[in-house]
Amino acid sequence: MPRQFELLVFDWDGTLMDSTAVIAGSLQAACADLGLPVPSEERARHIIGLGLHDAMRHVLPDVPPMFYPQVVERYRVHFISREEKAPLFAGVEETLKALRAAGHSLAVATGKSRRGLDRVLERTGLKTLFDATRCGEEAASKPAPEMLFELQAELGIDKTATLMIGDTTHDLQMAQNAGVAGLAVAFGAHPREQL
Repeated sequence: MPRQFELLVFDWDGTLMDSTAVIAGSLQAACADLGLPVPSEERARHIIGLGLHDAMRHVLPDVPPMFYPQVVERYRVHFISREEKAPLFAGVEETLKALRAAGHSLAVATGKSRRGLDRVLERTGLKTLFDATRCGEEAASKPAPEMLFELQAELGIDKTATLMIGDTTHDLQMAQNAGVAGLAVAFGAHPREQL
């Protein structure tokens, strides 16, 4: 049977790594540190996959943007202190290795910062499995399609041969906006019914 997809693009948090609770808790702690309204866990989980500044606009709509850098800095402090508690989901490493062995090109499209993605790729030992990566600070934030367009261009792979795999509606909307197929995993940040 011919293979339909050559390029498999994965979201990171909530798709490959079980980091949803760490992200939501870090955002809540950052807001508490600064005396800002603390978002519910559901609201904090909803922003996963977005770039940090887009996430701030969503989760703190009544807070002036001039306070976002302080929230982002406090978030990073809390996240870095907790990130080692976020494991890969069971079977991720083996699955990625099997997909590479089967000839697929693998990529990551994430709202994480470049520094954050590089750190976690190094910690997990998965860096060499990916042909290309894009982060939220390098292209327009999800659900804009630019990350997928850039990955396809870099790897020379057409949109008809690309599959976006993620755990949020942001991932699926990005796939739709890029004109590529999307696949949702139902164990991450957004509930199955939303996906």
